[in-house]
Amino acid sequence: MAEFFTLLKGGNKPSLYAALTNTFIAIMKGVAFFFTGNVAMFAETMHSIGDAANQFFVFIGSALSKKAPTSRFPNGFGRLLNIVLLGAVLIVGIMAYETIIEGWHQMTHPIEAEGFIISVIVLIIAIILETFVLYKAGKEILHEAGVKGGALAPLTTSFAHMDRAKPATKLVFMEDLVATAGGVLALVAVLIAHYTGFLAIEGAASIAIGLMMFYVVTRVFLENARGAIGETDEQMVNHIAHLLSDHADVRDIQKLEVIKEGEFLHVETKVEIDPTLTVVEADKLQDLLAALILSQPSVNDVLVSFDADDGQTHWKHLSTRPDSLPPLKTN
Repeated sequence: MAEFFTLLKGGNKPSLYAALTNTFIAIMKGVAFFFTGNVAMFAETMHSIGDAANQFFVFIGSALSKKAPTSRFPNGFGRLLNIVLLGAVLIVGIMAYETIIEGWHQMTHPIEAEGFIISVIVLIIAIILETFVLYKAGKEILHEAGVKGGALAPLTTSFAHMDRAKPATKLVFMEDLVATAGGVLALVAVLIAHYTGFLAIEGAASIAIGLMMFYVVTRVFLENARGAIGETDEQMVNHIAHLLSDHADVRDIQKLEVIKEGEFLHVETKVEIDPTLTVVEADKLQDLLAALILSQPSVNDVLVSFDADDGQTHWKHLSTRPDSLPPLKTN
């Protein structure tokens, strides 16, 4: 149990903040729905419950994925995060289904809700809180991508760097983006229904929110299914290939694999070196290259092996280094 709580300290912080915030928002929306019977509020309640449960799972999964390898699981627990996320999206999927069904009932059999002022106040507070969480998640994306920006960058520039973010951070950002948009949509629907009497608009808003939730479910499921199987990080392959090729003692690269393991990267490479190097010199070079690769973003495990230079070029995949990655570390 002590190890469990120690691991929790290393969990993904944006997902924890988002989970706590969405728990408060879900309670607030649930109370508002109880007193008003507003269908758009019901949709938002389901959305916030799904987000809160999902983000708690993400936080715990990201923490447990950092557990050290054991004799039974020598490859570590990095992909545990992907498995947890695959299970977590099922919760959002169920909530999305219920949201769409309730919205359809409101469209086909409109019912006038009560407590207009309560609904408006609760939705405005929820939108403000969701925007705050979205901003924090966007800021974390920029941090993980090694990108600096102005005050509005977390809400603008972060979209261009989502692929460099950790799976948990990306999920929180996507969920709260949809949550913020859903809150605005629900608020607009409540206002239109109240001032025009067009009650079916609340059902339409509920269905739209449910479909947005399904979009998050689909995207997160596909990304983490690839991660659970073991997906190559093409950008980091190119990044590390540049790093190795720039080293004076590396003549060629025979093999280079960079596999995503949850929040971390596993790197395995085989390079060609000068065959006249002594065993001691080769050993020092191996340690140097391993340390160099380990210093790169998200790299947690490295295996470097050598072969004598045969005079032929094996690595022909080196391309222009992408701007979305931080500068090469050469220490």
